Amino acid sequence: MSRFEGHIRRGHTIVFGLLALIAAVDGAISTWLATKYHQHHNQLSNAVRDRTRLIAFTSWFTLLFSLIFLLLFLHSAHGGSILVSVGAHAIFLGLIWVLWTAGAASITAALGGGINCSKIDYEVVYCNQLNAMMGFSWAAW
Repeated sequence: MSRFEGHIRRGHTIVFGLLALIAAVDGAISTWLATKYHQHHNQLSNAVRDRTRLIAFTSWFTLLFSLIFLLLFLHSAHGGSILVSVGAHAIFLGLIWVLWTAGAASITAALGGGINCSKIDYEVVYCNQLNAMMGFSWAAW
């Protein structure tokens, strides 16, 4: 038993729990936005609509697999299963890093770096929600 095992177990639980929480919040915001865009067709542009859908997919994918990895890690912490190996973590984290980078960077580009909702000359529907989605996407990244 390594002297760092307790720290690793605690740190893994905290990191994956926080990742799941951020993904759930961003998933709720982006799914709500995607639903509103689908119902009312009032998106700022098709680029914003498509990036919102990408972030919704990435959020729910991250939430699902973060919770799976968290539960598998806690269940087989002493057994050393291949499902919770360093390689499995690296593949998962590498994949979601690419997805979050694509989602966060593309929504940031589609919004022109973000929108100051109180100082723009035109109306942007769901302006604050778009900024929140962008912020949580960068937080998950």
